[in-house]
Amino acid sequence: METRVWRGRGSGGRGGAGRVRPRPGGGARRAARLGLGRRWAPPRPATQAAGLRHGPGGTMAAAAPAAAAASSEAPAASATAEPEAGDEDSRDVRVLQSLRGKICEAKNLLPYLGPHKMRDCFCTINLDQEEVYRTQVVEKSLSPFFSEEFYFEIPRTFQYLSFYVYDKNVLQRDLRIGKVAIKKEDLCHHSGKETWFSLQPVDSNSEVQGKVHLELKLNELITENGTVCQQLVVHIKACHGLPLINGQSCDPYATVSLVGPSRNDQKKTKVKKKTSNPQFNEIFYFEVTRSSSYTRKSQFQVEEEDIEKLEIRIDLWNNGNLVQDVFLGEIKVPVNVLRTDSSHQAWYLLQPRDNGNKSSKTDDLGSLRLNICYTEDYVLPSEYYGPLKTLLLKSPDVQPISASAAYILSEICRDKNDAVLPLVRLLLHHDKLVPFATAVAELDLKDTQDANTIFRGNSLATRCLDEMMKIVGGHYLKVTLKPILDEICDSSKSCEIDPIKLKEGDNVENNKENLRYYVDKLFSTIVKSSMSCPTVMCDIFYSLRQMATQRFPNDPHVQYSAVSSFVFLRFFAVAVVSPHTFHLRPHHPDAQTIRTLTLISKTIQTLGSWGSLSKSKSSFKETFMCEFFKMFQEEGYIMAVKKFLDEISSTETKESSGTSEPVHLKEGEMYKRAQGRTRIGKKNFKKRWFCLTSRELTYHKQPGSKDAIYTIPVKNILAVEKLEESSFNKKNMFQVIHTEKPLYVQANNCVEANEWIDVLCRVSRCNQNRLSFYHPSVYLNGNWLCCQETSENTLGCKPCTAGVPADIQIDIDEDRETERIYSLFTLSLLKLQKMEEACGTIAVYQGPQKEPDDYSNFVIEDSVTTFKTIQQIKSIIEKLDEPHEKYRKKRSSSAKYGSKENPIVGKAS
Repeated sequence: METRVWRGRGSGGRGGAGRVRPRPGGGARRAARLGLGRRWAPPRPATQAAGLRHGPGGTMAAAAPAAAAASSEAPAASATAEPEAGDEDSRDVRVLQSLRGKICEAKNLLPYLGPHKMRDCFCTINLDQEEVYRTQVVEKSLSPFFSEEFYFEIPRTFQYLSFYVYDKNVLQRDLRIGKVAIKKEDLCHHSGKETWFSLQPVDSNSEVQGKVHLELKLNELITENGTVCQQLVVHIKACHGLPLINGQSCDPYATVSLVGPSRNDQKKTKVKKKTSNPQFNEIFYFEVTRSSSYTRKSQFQVEEEDIEKLEIRIDLWNNGNLVQDVFLGEIKVPVNVLRTDSSHQAWYLLQPRDNGNKSSKTDDLGSLRLNICYTEDYVLPSEYYGPLKTLLLKSPDVQPISASAAYILSEICRDKNDAVLPLVRLLLHHDKLVPFATAVAELDLKDTQDANTIFRGNSLATRCLDEMMKIVGGHYLKVTLKPILDEICDSSKSCEIDPIKLKEGDNVENNKENLRYYVDKLFSTIVKSSMSCPTVMCDIFYSLRQMATQRFPNDPHVQYSAVSSFVFLRFFAVAVVSPHTFHLRPHHPDAQTIRTLTLISKTIQTLGSWGSLSKSKSSFKETFMCEFFKMFQEEGYIMAVKKFLDEISSTETKESSGTSEPVHLKEGEMYKRAQGRTRIGKKNFKKRWFCLTSRELTYHKQPGSKDAIYTIPVKNILAVEKLEESSFNKKNMFQVIHTEKPLYVQANNCVEANEWIDVLCRVSRCNQNRLSFYHPSVYLNGNWLCCQETSENTLGCKPCTAGVPADIQIDIDEDRETERIYSLFTLSLLKLQKMEEACGTIAVYQGPQKEPDDYSNFVIEDSVTTFKTIQQIKSIIEKLDEPHEKYRKKRSSSAKYGSKENPIVGKAS
């Protein structure tokens, strides 16, 4: 065995080297010398905030080359346990994360110094440091009101969810005012409620992220002349999840130091280019003890340093080339981690550098109001959900409907909205929503005494229909409202007609004409759109109309108001005033546009209800709105509304005009790699505007361009898969494999990439000749980078991803929705128990009728049937608990402390 021993103290240079051989029995003696006792494990301090620092000055010695003898590695103590052979349950569990909520507003931001104190602000959402969402800019305000709702699937692991508040274009760049950073494990504490968060500074100690894979060994060596020395081997293997620098992957390197009271030996890895997940795989050697003669002593004795005070410090840096290097984080590992083991291998979480001068007081940077709801679902294989799904899908047939499993869920949930979304999606997927919505609406009508207030409350029926219209009505809104809303939002026409709010120079008559033009154009489009109304909406509107007529047979207008209260008040009017919520616009509009949309929405809403009820007067309280509405008090408007409501609530078969029109699915700006279709074309990356319909994927030079640069028919798509980062040293890339050359696309972030891959897979999943295997990398310089095959037409080397089957327009994962319902039942078991007790009390009580409070305010029409349903629910939930608990235990045991999934929180200074 030949090994070099580096003796440099403090300088990091090489010391003398000689032939050495292992000392027999050294492991036991070393253990005795370092101290026997309980197995030592690194402490687990709380994760600290992390940040950027400039790099060290001066040149450092190069790392020693790895010795051949060090090639054999001890088994990794941090290895994650794999599922046992045949354990399909564990392997098939899908962990799905999602985030929904609202960025409400910021307050009391620090003003500029000088006369112009206002700021132009926007807010971003970041997974760690990757931006995945950005609000509209709010101009000239220190308390910007954003009011932007968000929802997205989270496709990867993360440590922090962060919200950054920016000041736009300060000295040609966006200035970060402050941030709110929430640990992933703390998100549950803020779920579903609005909270004010204090903004924290974004400084050199707040941006550290990532982890390091490290192995330590302690070798005992004897030279040919009998000299004993001890050698610490540090193997820095890899890093994962390092931060972005100026939005790009960094050029990382590591310094490895052995630090003690009287020494600081430092070595350095090579720089890895353009990657946040560098694979270093470099080995460094440090002498731990001074040498002693083995031949002159009868037993092994060595004068040594205080092992308890030695530690390995690894600092990560971004190579700045012509500018200063940037600090990315550090870890510190005591050498006495080797007290009982000959090697130690683990992942460590990077920590900020503690320079001892932290300020205990920071300036008040302002605050940010957020509503955050993070969910993490463990979706089991489909067969586990059969009984619960069957029970839920029987709900429309249960008499009375209040005794059904779906209705009971809405009764026991703390927030009915939590129950409504998964219920609606599941019932819709199985064509059970129309009978269920009809049954709960009939229950609503029993309690309605005045026809003028029909379906005006927030009951289970109205919430179900609201969610249904959002899910199935998206394309309907796009073809009906989007062109006009784009015109309104992109123009600067003033439509203010309130004399008090008029700006200097505004002409109220001109503004009235502008407003009337928009209202007429929008109204005309709506009342002519009945052929585009989704069939599910028409079926429910027909049922509502029939039930309303039966409930109020003497009111000739109630058949129209039952429908208009949904389609005008809860659908079109809401979409007009909040186009970003329905994905009709990318952002919340500016203040002037919001005011215009509000006036249009109020007029459209009143036209719908006024026309359906044939009222002689409008319901406006404002005088200026009453005056404006007189322009629309004509018989033609009333007849147009009634004709439209007749058409969308009729059972007559409509001529299918929608099938000939392609369904717009997604659009956005991304980067594509030139495909080299011409010989002289350069294969570089260019920014393009992508548009996907149910027929084709196109990209254009810019938004609004009618002529596409390139078109891929959906029927020609063979596969859509992620592309390895190493292909072009770029993150968030995917490939569209079709009948010509693959199209390589880079999305702006991981969320956007996941959404595009998902929708492209869904729209093409029924294509013939879809591939079973693909190449996860590119064909470059005569071979595939993934498998090194030289033929460009060779079969792929990796199986294609099997996506979850789903409808093109309505993406519903029924197993996930059932899992969500199971979670809601689990969280509400206490209330379910109370409801069960209330049923028992009602069944046996023979006295006079009691107040509803005695039964916890539950709707219980038939106590016996309700009791039986609750018994079924409890039995099914109990059986579902078993595989969930089994999976949780497996997951907990496999994610050992020190594994990549559960890294050690490194010792901080």
